[in-house]
Amino acid sequence: MASRPFEFQPVLARTLLQAILVVGVVGPGPALAQQEPPTVTAAKPVVRDIVEDDEFVGRFEAVDQVAVRSRVGGYLQAVHFTDGALVKQGDLLFTIDQRPFQAAFEAAKSRVDVATSLLDFSQLQLKRAEELASSGNLSTATLDDRRREYLAAEAGYQGATADLRTANLNLEFTEIRAPLAGRIDRRLVSIGNLVQPDSTLLTTIVSTDPIDFYFDVDERLYLAYAEDARKRGGALQEGAGGLDVAVRIADRNNASFAGKLDFAENRIDAATGTVRVRARFANSDGVLQPGMFGRINVPGSLPYRGVMLPDEAIGADQSRRIVYVVDAEGTVSAKTVRPGPRNHGYRVIREGLTGDETVIINGLMRVRPGVKVKAEIVTLPDEAAATGEAQ
Repeated sequence: MASRPFEFQPVLARTLLQAILVVGVVGPGPALAQQEPPTVTAAKPVVRDIVEDDEFVGRFEAVDQVAVRSRVGGYLQAVHFTDGALVKQGDLLFTIDQRPFQAAFEAAKSRVDVATSLLDFSQLQLKRAEELASSGNLSTATLDDRRREYLAAEAGYQGATADLRTANLNLEFTEIRAPLAGRIDRRLVSIGNLVQPDSTLLTTIVSTDPIDFYFDVDERLYLAYAEDARKRGGALQEGAGGLDVAVRIADRNNASFAGKLDFAENRIDAATGTVRVRARFANSDGVLQPGMFGRINVPGSLPYRGVMLPDEAIGADQSRRIVYVVDAEGTVSAKTVRPGPRNHGYRVIREGLTGDETVIINGLMRVRPGVKVKAEIVTLPDEAAATGEAQ
């Protein structure tokens, strides 16, 4: 039987019309319905008395460090320390083969004995000659010869004694001892190698407690710190007025070490416009190591009432920094702020907030100015919790 396709067209048209009418009456489906306001976390800023810090990056250096070398040459006979150990001043570190120096010491000692015998004999001869000359039984020329022989023997004795002291020193120098207390490096020469005097590097020692921290400041800040040091009755180059500072290292969660500024270089570098400043820290537990990087905070303002927020509450709008504020009705608005340094674990807000606002601190990606949100209000602690990163 032949098909009749055109007979079904009215039915199709009526079906499409009914579908359009149903959509128009019912409206969009549940997926297009208006969503609930997003939930965010908001809080009042932390407002407290603070002292603004200037932060610098620097490096720790040992107060004292020494490269250990031998004063005498010879073959290395023994090593008396463990690589990386803490040593005390005077501890025995290395021994050079002592036999040649012992022989030289004994030879020098024998020459002293000979010189002593000759001096005693010449002194006795001079005394006899003086007695005979006084009675007229000895000529003046002979007396002068006896006096010359005595002076020559005395000079020979002094020379032999000096040689003995030198030989004794060289024998002592075969035992190489720690010139200072600190942590020793590994041995750089193995037993049996020839050690050249004053040239072969055997190991190094660095002091550990206290430890210094060096950093560079620009000319403007240098002048401010120098003025503060003068007010404290000192100079930045000498003692730095005892200004209290704190340093943080990357591998210690929220750990800071307290110290004091104690030195600054006596000229500003013409190439960089900076001056190097030093702070000294106690290091009894040995956590701080020479060469380690750190961030130092130096007080840079007088105490004042500051407004602070967590870093995650601060957003960016091109070149501006903004925070989102929620009013009593839940409407979001943006405020431009000028952040400062970190303090007590928060970011100081230098301009833009009074401290009375309710600021969104979590959920910034779900808001924009003008929308309504459901704000869960929390209270920020006076001190931010440890974040595991340098402040």
